[in-house]
Amino acid sequence: MGVTPKIAPSMLASDFANLASEAKRMLDFGADWLHMDIMDGYVSLLSWTSLLKDFASLSFYFFSTSCFSHFHRHFVPNLTIGAPVIESLRKQTKAFLDCHLMVTNPIDYVEPLGKAGASGFTFHVEVSKENWQELIQKIKSKAMRPGVALKPGTPIEEVYPLVDSENLVEMVLVMTVEPGFGGQKFMPEMVDKVRVLRKKYPALDIEVDGGLGPSTIEMAASAGANCIVAGSSIFGAAEPGTVIFHMRSCVLENQEKC
Repeated sequence: MGVTPKIAPSMLASDFANLASEAKRMLDFGADWLHMDIMDGYVSLLSWTSLLKDFASLSFYFFSTSCFSHFHRHFVPNLTIGAPVIESLRKQTKAFLDCHLMVTNPIDYVEPLGKAGASGFTFHVEVSKENWQELIQKIKSKAMRPGVALKPGTPIEEVYPLVDSENLVEMVLVMTVEPGFGGQKFMPEMVDKVRVLRKKYPALDIEVDGGLGPSTIEMAASAGANCIVAGSSIFGAAEPGTVIFHMRSCVLENQEKC
């Protein structure tokens, strides 16, 4: 198919207190990319006050102040990492940092993430219908690889213009869970989107994210997915390297069948 397997452990499932060592551990186990979930959720005033009181011991949530410039608007309810964490991690690794932007205004994040050292910048089509051409151009100008993601309820046809454009995206991310939280159950009906994409675009990187593990990888790989994001199934495994190896082997085997 002209595409290679890329296994990307989701760092959302890692120990954030030891993010650099967790990243190294995944790469040592054979990971190709590190998947970074950037979400723009908000907290209530009460929760924000509580966070400030506990800030000294806060080890599992990292966020940038840019999230609060749109305090009343958010794409997902959860709040995760921002550009400062990407910048810190970049100092510790040369790995491909596959950033998935689950945010309302992705164009606001291009400059800071470019400076921070992000490798890939995948935005959601649902929030970029008015400015996706400008967005892709800006992403490329910061030497990042542009990708587009879509939620389970979004028709696959909505990403076609972004792949067919002269100024195109280089990857499509099919969400196999609702964006916002890790550990959700895989939605098998989403593999039809992957299958349609692979038939239409044989050389396109197609990523799947949500509920991927040893029991679901075959469905995604047989449909044509080659970029696999997995969180708890890798970080929670007794032998993460075995899970990564199995996922890559499954993608390769299905490519050979094709």
